[in-house]
Amino acid sequence: MNEPAEDSDEHCIFCKIIRGEIPCSKIFENDRVLAFLDIGPAARGHALVVVKAHAATLPDVPETSGNALLSALQKVGRAVMEECGATGFNCVQNNFPSAGQVVPHVHWHVIPRFDKDELFSIPAGQYSSTKEMQLLAAAVEKRII
Repeated sequence: MNEPAEDSDEHCIFCKIIRGEIPCSKIFENDRVLAFLDIGPAARGHALVVVKAHAATLPDVPETSGNALLSALQKVGRAVMEECGATGFNCVQNNFPSAGQVVPHVHWHVIPRFDKDELFSIPAGQYSSTKEMQLLAAAVEKRII
């Protein structure tokens, strides 16, 4: 059995997959990212793109993984879409349990989509006024470091 890497969690299911302790249906890998088919797919071809360095949520991901991650999402999205005959795809990423994150290791769902598949949609809301939106934008901007 492989020893846990310095940047992995010995109990994390995705770290175990990355270390080869649990098998997966791998579709892409580079030095920073692993992509494999989801065992509980929302649609045929639903894939997970996982950052290899253990990071519980997006704010924890090393900035050095950004380019590799974006490149992997582009490649996996395009390939899954083409192979499944999809007309689009979603990249979905959840942070913290209240947002639907089940596995505390940052990952993206790449889900092939088809016209009128009714898989899911995000309803549009609205602010009470432009002023409310501007005040919120200013407050959030001050917190960005």
